[in-house]
Amino acid sequence: MSRKTATVHSLGDYRARQRTLYFTRAELNQLLGLYSLHVTRGVWRDYAIDHFPGLARFSVFRHTHEAPAYMIIKTAASASRPSEFIVQTGRQKLRVSRNLAEALEYFRSHLRLVASGPG
Repeated sequence: MSRKTATVHSLGDYRARQRTLYFTRAELNQLLGLYSLHVTRGVWRDYAIDHFPGLARFSVFRHTHEAPAYMIIKTAASASRPSEFIVQTGRQKLRVSRNLAEALEYFRSHLRLVASGPG
């Protein structure tokens, strides 16, 4: 006869993992403001927003049918760690912060200056 063992989970951790996470209106305003700035400069052309249990993701694309150029990820808080915002390209984490404004500073400090031609 086989014996089954029980696993005890923290209810707070379980709820954090199972609850679909969304961006707040203020966070969406920040994300779309950054997106529109890059669209105006001709760098980004499309975006997608995905919501998962414990995770929300804002992806930006240079071309519609490519992999995302960048992903801004919001993770749910748990009993052992606070909520985080992660700026990522591919699998590389570029910035991790506890608030969105700090995470988005990555783009402000890495903007390229484009010299205009004569005229």
